[in-house]
Amino acid sequence: MDLRQANWERLGEGTFDVLVVGGGINGAVSAAALATRGARVALVDRGDFAGGTSQQSSNLAWGGIKYLESYELPLVRKLCRSRNKLMRSYPSTVQEIRFFVAHQKGFRHRLATLVAGSWLYWTMGSFFTRRPRRLTRRQMKREEPVVRLDGVDGGFEYSDAYLHDNDARFVYGFVKNAMRHGCIAANYVEVTSLGREAGEWRVRLRDAIDGATKEVSAKLLVNAAGPWADGLNRMAEVKTAHRHVFSKGIHLMVDRLTPHHRVLTFFADDGRLFFVIPMGQKTCIGTTDTSVERPEVQVTEEDRRFVLDNANKRLNLAKPLTDADIIAERCGVRPLVVEGSESGGDDWMHLSRKHAVEVHGDRGQLTIFGGKLTDCLNVGEEVCRHVRGLGVLLPYPKERWFGEPSEEERREFFHRARLMNLDRMTSPGASEPLTPRLWRRYGLDALTMLEDIRADPSMADQIIETSEYIRCELAHAARSEMIVKLEDFMRRRSKIELVVRADAVAHAAGLREACRIFFGDEAEAKLAEYFRALPASRRAA
Repeated sequence: MDLRQANWERLGEGTFDVLVVGGGINGAVSAAALATRGARVALVDRGDFAGGTSQQSSNLAWGGIKYLESYELPLVRKLCRSRNKLMRSYPSTVQEIRFFVAHQKGFRHRLATLVAGSWLYWTMGSFFTRRPRRLTRRQMKREEPVVRLDGVDGGFEYSDAYLHDNDARFVYGFVKNAMRHGCIAANYVEVTSLGREAGEWRVRLRDAIDGATKEVSAKLLVNAAGPWADGLNRMAEVKTAHRHVFSKGIHLMVDRLTPHHRVLTFFADDGRLFFVIPMGQKTCIGTTDTSVERPEVQVTEEDRRFVLDNANKRLNLAKPLTDADIIAERCGVRPLVVEGSESGGDDWMHLSRKHAVEVHGDRGQLTIFGGKLTDCLNVGEEVCRHVRGLGVLLPYPKERWFGEPSEEERREFFHRARLMNLDRMTSPGASEPLTPRLWRRYGLDALTMLEDIRADPSMADQIIETSEYIRCELAHAARSEMIVKLEDFMRRRSKIELVVRADAVAHAAGLREACRIFFGDEAEAKLAEYFRALPASRRAA
């Protein structure tokens, strides 16, 4: 019996202290924090973990510099502190990166004002990163010749942070940590009905794969369904003071546009921040900001034109970017929290990514509204406080539930890798050596991978050209990461789908090997399902 099926079976065992619905970043940190501190926790998601908003970010963990413009100084201070905490806790994963900003003449704020703002931002961030600096046009041309300087009167550079791997991989790390501390977690499990009886929630669940159903009992319910939280509250007949409005954002993945490892930052035609973000050997460009009514969204031709046109206007490229240059697309909604009947009106674009936790003690329920990855550790701590306030005992309230393994464990891993002559090993087209990559992605599980490679050296072979993923990662994912659909691995446990063109993936021998490892006799059917589900614009020719 695989891990997911075993967890599905265990969901019906007794009464949980807390049932968390939604396995995005908010649900994942809630489950990890509560389980580590001693609560009996279950976590379900109707799709895959991090399958919604949490897989569509800019891969940035930033302190919210743009909120200086709306004078939300307490929020900026809070986000900067959260960013710093993430960087300290995940030094292999959340790392400082420089933002290289070009300022257009006639922009709504003078260059001197923005430079002063970058210094204020650095100060509010407790001087944790490198200091900002003002840039002349000559410096900009010398340091980043890909930036077009037409109409630019100068710029500045400041620091924030980014995720070295993809956002969904980071989220799954919290799910994995929750399970290590006793949480029963299962993906592709849908809530079909729920109600409160005799002081407990009775929740009917449906396995989205085979249609099986079961009832789960829990003292408390944490609604972490992200953009779908309002719908779950309606089902639960819970009335809230907050609700969501949605902003659609897209990013396009293309081949690397600059050799320098920094984020190129502009103000797009609509006045919003526009980024050119390094992602290994590729570049992520975006984003859009479009008001939508529903969380189910897709990339439109207008979206592609906006991103490509803004990039082409602001970059010196050998030839303009076109649809043919797009390797992959990211498209999701930002769930923005508003109160009461407030709609956001004409200024909805200025709503911040703050979160709100609304508690209904008489119903034994709380809902997490809004939020962003940068603030995730605060969300976990806040949920613990509220759950404890609702009467659930957390016997280990000081236990640390986040962060990388200890420095001693890290040294042991790299020492073993050196003894196996793996410390300098790399793959064709890889942006870094093998061992730091394995440690960053898997932590202590990377030690097991070393043993897999020791037993069979072919386990260190790359599975898809330029993908930076090796065979032992497949074996680990099959054992431990609840791969139900091929997309779960290609898009979320790894970032292969984001950095390798669909036609290259389709013709890779390693892809069929991956399917056999994950799905056995169902391999061909799962492969066909994967390519059918890809957007038509991204399917292999």
